[in-house]
Amino acid sequence: MANTPSAQKATRKIAARTATNKSRRSRMRTFIRKVEEAIASGDHAAASTALKAAEPEISRAAGKGIVHANVAARKVSRLNARVKALAV
Repeated sequence: MANTPSAQKATRKIAARTATNKSRRSRMRTFIRKVEEAIASGDHAAASTALKAAEPEISRAAGKGIVHANVAARKVSRLNARVKALAV
């Protein structure tokens, strides 16, 4: 348990930041899941639309430090490749 006022404040700040980050991470994962579900259904149009919505969310998560920039780029790239493969 934090004893000093500054340590107590730090604990409160960490708790608030954790809640915000958890929400952002969950939001990103939801958008990714929507793309994956559209890919699984085989609907190219729906998958493209879902990817267009997910891409800025993933980038925003990277910008906020929720995921590393390279992780975000890899996720977008792999989702894009899977959506592109549906068109064939």
